[in-house]
Amino acid sequence: MDWMFPAALALTGTFGVLMGLWGLWYLISGLACVRKPTDYGFHPARTKFAILIAARNEELVIGPLINSLLTQDYPAELYDIWVIPNNCTDNTARAAEQFGAKVLECTVPVKSKGEVLRFAYNRLRGRRYDAWVVFDADNVVDSRFLAEMNNARLAGAQAAQGYRDSKNPYDTAVSGCSSIYYWMMDRFHNGGKAGMGVSAMIGGTGFMVTQALLDKLGGWRTETISEDLEITAQAILAGERVAYVPRAVTYDEQPLTWEQSFTQRRRWTSGTLQVAQRCLPALNEAQADRPRLTLFDFEFTLLLPAYQLAALAGLVCTALASALGGRTLLQALALAIVGACGNIAWAALTATIAAGIVLSLEGKWDRRLWKGLCTYWLFLLTWLPITAVSFWKKTTVWEEIRHTRTMAPQLPGR
Repeated sequence: MDWMFPAALALTGTFGVLMGLWGLWYLISGLACVRKPTDYGFHPARTKFAILIAARNEELVIGPLINSLLTQDYPAELYDIWVIPNNCTDNTARAAEQFGAKVLECTVPVKSKGEVLRFAYNRLRGRRYDAWVVFDADNVVDSRFLAEMNNARLAGAQAAQGYRDSKNPYDTAVSGCSSIYYWMMDRFHNGGKAGMGVSAMIGGTGFMVTQALLDKLGGWRTETISEDLEITAQAILAGERVAYVPRAVTYDEQPLTWEQSFTQRRRWTSGTLQVAQRCLPALNEAQADRPRLTLFDFEFTLLLPAYQLAALAGLVCTALASALGGRTLLQALALAIVGACGNIAWAALTATIAAGIVLSLEGKWDRRLWKGLCTYWLFLLTWLPITAVSFWKKTTVWEEIRHTRTMAPQLPGR
């Protein structure tokens, strides 16, 4: 048994090194957000947009989104709003038509949002659109969104992600945590990637893909449950980078309960694993053929579930190594708990500090966010078992998260 203690220490050190390497790269890229965002300039409105909204039982919430799109600071003749109802048991199609959108009923069986978008693209691609924009039905969109995406496209962007803000950060601790997470992604991930000159990441809603890029990719051909990450990978493999357009703002409704959050994050993690399995070999081949920083960076992004699994394994090894220092079962148990709690306490402290920094940088400080700020560490910690379960059994079907109320974005200080 003498070998167990050094073995546990060795495993703890190994997982620590692996986590440290991943964390160091993320820190370096995150610090690049201090660079001034790209100025895409001002360009006359020339891009004709197709706006795609995959909608499943969204009768109660789709109105504000359509209203925000109909009042864009952009010529009405240069964009069409297409709602694609799928698997609906309510009157989503009728509500969308009454609010002024065009409706394209999905007539084929679909199990994911990506399949809905592929269906819509195949039906509409003959209408000579210059670019395709995707929103979720519960969003509200800033009036300058299309104008800013037009600027980005005419400045050369072939794919672009806007700023994902939150509609309801003050509702519950969970919605606060989710909001902080999105602001973190805006500032440190996409802002950092843009600062480094590598690709930002498409994040599910509030993004644009040009027809020129889709022609290069052979059409809309995402097949995983994480269509946003998959199309990011396809763009990078095609030699393009996803631009970050922080002035193109979308307000997204966040989950209210831990159960909804677990469902959402398990879908994200399963999708990341699917994309990694499908795309990492091609990314490695492209890197071997012609090394590029963008390829390297995106490969690190796809390793996030592995990082989370290493964090969970490191936590277990730390507890085991601590327990082996005890002479009795009770001492071993107490030392294991102390060792695990020490790691968790350090992670909680750093997560809370990072959350406070992003709230300051994004101008989001508000006393109503105290529950989200205090539990953000728990939000991140619960991702570890979610990832472990996803490695064991991936989610392959999109599960509906019901939105049942209309609401305007909740702004700080109001």
